Amino acid sequence: MNGPEIHISFAPELRLFVASERRAGRTALTTDGASTLGHVVESLGVPLTEVGQLLVDGRPVDVSHIPAAGETVEVAGVTRPQQVPGAPLRFLLDVHLGTLARRLRLLGVDAAYESEDIGDPALATLSAKEQRVMLSRDRGLLRRRELWAGAYIYSDRPDEQLRDVLERFAPRLSPWSRCTACNGRLTEADKDSVREQLEQGTERTYDVFAQCADCERVYWRGAHHARLDEIVSEAMREFGGAAA
Repeated sequence: MNGPEIHISFAPELRLFVASERRAGRTALTTDGASTLGHVVESLGVPLTEVGQLLVDGRPVDVSHIPAAGETVEVAGVTRPQQVPGAPLRFLLDVHLGTLARRLRLLGVDAAYESEDIGDPALATLSAKEQRVMLSRDRGLLRRRELWAGAYIYSDRPDEQLRDVLERFAPRLSPWSRCTACNGRLTEADKDSVREQLEQGTERTYDVFAQCADCERVYWRGAHHARLDEIVSEAMREFGGAAA
């Protein structure tokens, strides 16, 4: 670029997105004199979904601001908990976040999930159509203009991913109320009504059941319940203030 020179710095949590030489603090940057500040920030590697307040010489500006020579730009991260206006808070997760999707559903959070790779354009379109926050570790996906809203998942560890989403968005929690397989609502089920779907050992051992209203999958407190209960209990201890 051959234009005005500005000085730009990024909040610590955003520095993983930028080149190593820009992670220490304020650095000089030559712009083209026509691009918006939002475009400049994205061109340096930071998805706008992760950007909070933009300050130019100490005053807040919009992403449409066109930087001028000599300006000092500070790029902050999103404020937590992050407010998502315009629709009930619900999520869409890409193909790589299946475990996170199941854990969100376990807590009663509306979390749609594509188990097959339908491609970035289709995911972005679905986010807009259903007004869902797109959760992904794909920076390119999060830069698509069709997205209704989005968030980068910073960790590759499911426990940390779940904590990050709950801290960032503070969704209302209602454990054991959603199907972990399809995201449908669970209802109490009489044993007689689900008997044909049970193996003999399960029928003999358990008496309390729930069933998904959409896919009709049957649930009971089986061998894996202790681990699931541990996930639920930990989430409620940390984020129970958001409980439904």
